[in-house]
Amino acid sequence: MTEYICYISLGANLGDKIHTLKRALSLLEASGKIHASGISSMYETPPWGKTDQPAFVNCAAAVRTALQPIELLHVCQAVEEQLGRVRHEHWGARTLDIDLLYIPGMTVAGNELTLPHPYMLERAFVMVPLAEIAPELVLGNGLTAAECLAGLDDKDEIKKL
Repeated sequence: MTEYICYISLGANLGDKIHTLKRALSLLEASGKIHASGISSMYETPPWGKTDQPAFVNCAAAVRTALQPIELLHVCQAVEEQLGRVRHEHWGARTLDIDLLYIPGMTVAGNELTLPHPYMLERAFVMVPLAEIAPELVLGNGLTAAECLAGLDDKDEIKKL
């Protein structure tokens, strides 16, 4: 497979959140198979889904890779595990979460991975950092990241750090 760009979301709400996100990006680069071509600012975001937990820090990155999408997912999951991720409960507190969001021109529908990410357009904590690094990126719904973000009500709760 030739190299492509995948947009990813990173988030944490336990421990030293900013350090964890920076370390995760370093570990992805250290794989030698993933190269960040754009990284957003860090944002403090309220919890989503399960709200009785600490605030998150989120960011987005554009990464270049020749890995198959499922292989990229597995590298991201290995980084999560290396940095202490334990999956206790759905939408619960976590040391690190890395989600594959979007690969232009590609869809994946499998048990382990669905692309585009099925909930990204509903989540300001994803769309704020994504629109920062790729405002003109046309997503699967035909709108740009910036246009999708403009339609979200909770974007004002996101604070740039």
